[in-house]
Amino acid sequence: MLIIINVVLFFVYWLPDFLGDSFRNTQYFIYTYGMVPIDILRGRNLVTVFTSMFLHADLIHLGGNMLFLYIFGDNVEDTFGHFGYTLFYLISGVLASIVHISSLLYFGDSTGMMTITIGASGAISGVLGAYLVLYPRAKILTLVFYVWISIIPIPAVIFLGLWFVYQFLYGTLAFAGGVAYWAHIGGFVAGMVFGAIGRGRRRKSDY
Repeated sequence: MLIIINVVLFFVYWLPDFLGDSFRNTQYFIYTYGMVPIDILRGRNLVTVFTSMFLHADLIHLGGNMLFLYIFGDNVEDTFGHFGYTLFYLISGVLASIVHISSLLYFGDSTGMMTITIGASGAISGVLGAYLVLYPRAKILTLVFYVWISIIPIPAVIFLGLWFVYQFLYGTLAFAGGVAYWAHIGGFVAGMVFGAIGRGRRRKSDY
């Protein structure tokens, strides 16, 4: 359902503009429902912390996020249950936004404070963090480019560990380039915490 909501909303505001060769409708949705960090700090448009999670800039942005949600989401949902997983997803997204805004304050990024933030990646990073804790030995089929193109199974702890290191390095070295790396980091860490809680409860139920 989360994937369906994201995809349907994207085409609701993007497809009419695409067919009409104009992006006024898309801009309206992004400017209205995207999150502006400085607004949140001033207590304005707080609902955009949630609405921004369901907006995407283009098909590549949407496709990449939904692919990761599709691959990792169902197993995490098995642990939390439908309602618990939805709540966990939203909370991870909120915490990711808080970390993103905190990083802008820390680095003194005034431009970033005024920049609209959209996308589900903060919440999905929470899913990745929980997956790492819950299923570290699970194999992720990964496309690898080395001499020739091949698909090999990589343990989740390595795949997601390298992903996190990548986010941390780019976030720390300020090579953001319009990507909210600290939102990814915040969501991932939050997901690991919730994943540890879920794993503890799962072990108790096994007994």
